[in-house]
Amino acid sequence: MENKERKSREKDAGQMMTNGPIARQILLFSIPLLLGNLFQQLYNTADSMIVGNYVGKDALAAVGSSASLINLMVGAFMGISIGAGVVISQHYGARDEENLSRAVHTTIAFGIFAGIFLTVFGILATPVILRWMDTPETVIESSVLYFRIFFAGSIGASLYNMGCGVLRAVGDSKRPLYFLMIASVLNVLLDLLFVAGFQWGVAGAAFATILSQLLSAVLTLGALMRTRQAYRLYWKKIRFHWDQLRQIVNIGFPSAVQNAIVSFSNVVVQSNINGFGDVAMAGCGAYMKVDGFAILPVMSFAMAITTFVGQNMGAREYERVKKGAGFGILASMITVQILACFVMLFAPQVIRIFNEDTDVIAYGAMMAKCLGPFYFLAAISQGVAGALRGAGISHIPMFVIILSWCVLRVLWLSVTIPLTRDIQMVFWAYPVTWAVSSLVLLFYYKKVDWIHYMDRK
Repeated sequence: MENKERKSREKDAGQMMTNGPIARQILLFSIPLLLGNLFQQLYNTADSMIVGNYVGKDALAAVGSSASLINLMVGAFMGISIGAGVVISQHYGARDEENLSRAVHTTIAFGIFAGIFLTVFGILATPVILRWMDTPETVIESSVLYFRIFFAGSIGASLYNMGCGVLRAVGDSKRPLYFLMIASVLNVLLDLLFVAGFQWGVAGAAFATILSQLLSAVLTLGALMRTRQAYRLYWKKIRFHWDQLRQIVNIGFPSAVQNAIVSFSNVVVQSNINGFGDVAMAGCGAYMKVDGFAILPVMSFAMAITTFVGQNMGAREYERVKKGAGFGILASMITVQILACFVMLFAPQVIRIFNEDTDVIAYGAMMAKCLGPFYFLAAISQGVAGALRGAGISHIPMFVIILSWCVLRVLWLSVTIPLTRDIQMVFWAYPVTWAVSSLVLLFYYKKVDWIHYMDRK
């Protein structure tokens, strides 16, 4: 009896996904991810809503154009975190406790390194990159201020993302949700205090964000330090274990390259939008916040697929791998397209929340009409890529997505914008490249024996 009670006390939220109902497991794992991503987006959107209403459209343009630059800066390191999640989930599925612990401590060590690097590089490089993006002079000063403060707090975001990656890799998607909920509420309250109350403008929005991220990091690391399972975090053990780092980098490096290059292409997209003026920047920046909500099911199911595939590959449950990946991709497609219908229908009303300028609303609504019907293509691309990464195959998604989402996207803009000077051609760069990547990845998914990849290594 005492032994049973001890085991019960030691049980935490880690979930083994190598047996049981597949659809139920993926859905139950995905729902907290979806809600967590929702709060993450609220976390980012609160800055734009409050700044747009209390400061003005120039400040909204400065904050609203942040996503592409931030993703460029952090994309490479987040790609490595994907590799860490795959390695950890495979060790967890195989019940290899020693290597699981070594991978966890290597992941957190990398998170510390990433946070320090992003702080230094972000503060120094921001002005150069913003000018290269053709940011209008009316918003350049505010943009530099916002980004420098944001990147000064990179350590919080980095440790939160790495820590939550560990929790999700072992099947725990609930605690990352709870931590994000707490941080999101704090972010909104601090936004209101710093921007509306103290009138600190974009600086207040940036301070609210980094303080909220720091809290989420503390909560996440605290959860890892309190668990009694093999993935428990000990500060004195945090260091690079080179064998684990090699595995993480081998899987994560292609994702890192992909994230960085695709983020670069999105910076090119943003620079083309910037060329249409600050009103276009504000309208499109506001819609991209809405887009962040619309795309949430895609990202949530992709993460769930990666974790499910990773654990089952580690356990050599190949039939479950195939069934789980197929279900996750289909569920992602259906969910995101239903949500996209509502986004298209209510786009003007939603954009108005950010700013009531009629031209700002018109640009945002126009972007919604171009992107909305095609979100299911992004679901296919990300779902298949998530399955392949869970199997340890990250080079195929890297090549396909770089060639389509970066090379083709930049070529599209280079040809269509000089010919038409029509901002809708900027918007169409997204669905065109989603279509190409989804077709190529589906072909590989259906025709190649990727499921037995680990046996052939």
